[in-house]
Amino acid sequence: MANSSPLVDVMMAAARKGARTLSRDFGEVENLQVSRKGPADFVTAADRMSEEKIFESLRHDRPGYGYLMEERGEVGGSDKTHRFIIDPLDGTTNFMRSNPHFAISIGVERDGQLHAGVIYDILRDEMFYAETGKGAFLLDSRGVDKRLRIPARTDLGLCTIATGTPWRGKKGHAKFLTELHKVMAETAGIRRNGSAALDLAWLAAGRFDGFWERGLKIWDIAAGLVIVREAGGTTNDLDTGENNPEASGNLLCASHDLMPRLQKLLG
Repeated sequence: MANSSPLVDVMMAAARKGARTLSRDFGEVENLQVSRKGPADFVTAADRMSEEKIFESLRHDRPGYGYLMEERGEVGGSDKTHRFIIDPLDGTTNFMRSNPHFAISIGVERDGQLHAGVIYDILRDEMFYAETGKGAFLLDSRGVDKRLRIPARTDLGLCTIATGTPWRGKKGHAKFLTELHKVMAETAGIRRNGSAALDLAWLAAGRFDGFWERGLKIWDIAAGLVIVREAGGTTNDLDTGENNPEASGNLLCASHDLMPRLQKLLG
């Protein structure tokens, strides 16, 4: 595409290859092979097949890169300066129930810093992508490439905020309910859709005004952080306010102007 680099083109091609198995299996609820990673943390055969297709595609086009994948774990490469970070199906619980809100997320680190990201909303055929210093974009189902910029809303009363809730087996239920009560009282609405990657992509596209969640893994947010930052957003650690949420997984995102209000509200 006109706004993408060869690296991002490789990532988008891999996402589309991983999407084929997910598109084929979506809606086949009774036939899905499901195993449990935790009390409410599931993985399907479709997750693993998608990850394998993405891995094969990236390894072919960037053979020396390293990898960190949700299902397979870490795979080293001869190129020590680049690493792909892959979530082959963000929103597995939605996928398992034929809820059409899930995505593939592929990020890449360069010299230990997040550098580029691709999030593919398969069923809507929306490809969100960004590369550091080059802006964030959405390639939609019509083939239209649109620059993304987060709206500069400052009135919390007009804002819609996305979040993720701690499920069974995760800590922090009481803390989340306290945070939820605070945000509910000050905003136009809260949304919990079940895919952190898409929440971040939609924030970059102006569909949400902010996002917070605790305990996220790096593969949940690697691509989304780059896309939000390149769309003009601020990404902070929810507790410290520092711009390094990838270290803790406790994430707060919003526009530059709105961030201080949300940080204070959730502090």
